[in-house]
Amino acid sequence: MHEVDQTTEQMVRSVLAYAENRLRMNPVPLDKGVLSADELYDRLDGVIRDRPRPPDEVLGVYTSVIAPSVISADSPRFLGFIPAAPTKASLLFDMLVSCASIQGISWLEASGAIAAENSVLRVIAHEAGLPTTSGGCFVSGGSGGNLSALAVARETAKKRGTTGRLRVVVGSDAHSSIVNTLRLLEMDALVVDTPDHRLTADTVRDAVPPDAANIAAVVCTSGTTNAGIVDDLAGVAALAKERGWWFHVDGAYGGSGIFAPSLKPKYKGLELADSFILDPHKWLFTPFDCCALLYREPELARATHTQDASYLDVIHTTDGEWNPSDYAYHLTRRARGLPLWFSLAVYGLDAYRRAIEVAPSLAVQTAGLIKATPQLELIREPDLGVVLFRRLGWKPEDYDAWAQRLHQDQVAFIPPTKWEGETVGRFAFLHPDTTLELVREVLARTE
Repeated sequence: MHEVDQTTEQMVRSVLAYAENRLRMNPVPLDKGVLSADELYDRLDGVIRDRPRPPDEVLGVYTSVIAPSVISADSPRFLGFIPAAPTKASLLFDMLVSCASIQGISWLEASGAIAAENSVLRVIAHEAGLPTTSGGCFVSGGSGGNLSALAVARETAKKRGTTGRLRVVVGSDAHSSIVNTLRLLEMDALVVDTPDHRLTADTVRDAVPPDAANIAAVVCTSGTTNAGIVDDLAGVAALAKERGWWFHVDGAYGGSGIFAPSLKPKYKGLELADSFILDPHKWLFTPFDCCALLYREPELARATHTQDASYLDVIHTTDGEWNPSDYAYHLTRRARGLPLWFSLAVYGLDAYRRAIEVAPSLAVQTAGLIKATPQLELIREPDLGVVLFRRLGWKPEDYDAWAQRLHQDQVAFIPPTKWEGETVGRFAFLHPDTTLELVREVLARTE
């Protein structure tokens, strides 16, 4: 299994040929077969057996059964959830990272990879306005980033003398991973009702009196997943400083907007964050799974996350060390920041800024189309790249049927969402190749 023989040679040719063909797709189709769960498992049953199979035969199962049963999130027609749009350079370098078995646990083993990742984190910190002494690491996704950051907030609060069961202030539109993280960390969420779905200093001040006990942190969102709303970062940051709370900003989806000149003012106050995350596998066009996690004072994270074991002592004795394992809950990790490093260096930041600008521009144009269409109603002006709308007279089943037909016809993947308990339509723009013509076609299907 670890030697290069005739079978390996054939496997290399076949797999690379498939990868090359996938990379050359322009645009990427939506796909998603119609096999039921029972059919999928039946087709896959027995593929793994005691005896070997020819690689081309197994690759054939992937191409005929598995691949067609996956919706391509990197298609410009993928307009649901939060799409992906990895650059060709990042995809290619992700293959290199995998083929070279590059890990990124400690400076001792992977100083080159970690230094490259840290250079990317410095670029992100600079755009966010964080100090040059900020630092962190790349983790698997927003959930892992939020968990790691809020673990540091908890331990920091304890060291400051906060006692009892700790609480964290969050808005009612905070990502689901925040509340789940607090449960895992045995902290309670103090949920602030946000009538406009935007957490502000005033809403927090009204909900949390100055003498409120056991508050460890407050969490703002720079781009809610459902509606793309950016919280009042500056106001909440000032209040957090006044009250002595840790200030965490969850920018998993929308944080990358800091690179777009037209969006920059929306992030005022981000520079005051104690911790900040953004997912490059979303709006920085990197393959799954990649989250950038930054701390204003990384030594606080190191005090929380460094793992002590006799066999790990050696990684903490290297000059100039920076061990990603010291800044999040993980130990083993792949160097998931390298594909982003390669892509940023190949294309340059200006290309990224232009590509990021496409989504909010398209959102504004789409909002205009919706307002001009009699049977449609815009729910709110878009902050970033998400547009919510209702089709007058429709019930939930109408939205479902509309979305299913669009997908079956390979026009778009655009599942409905809920807004204040009501089923509504939702565009999630991210891919720079999504066109206004496609939007017109989708909206025309509501007639």
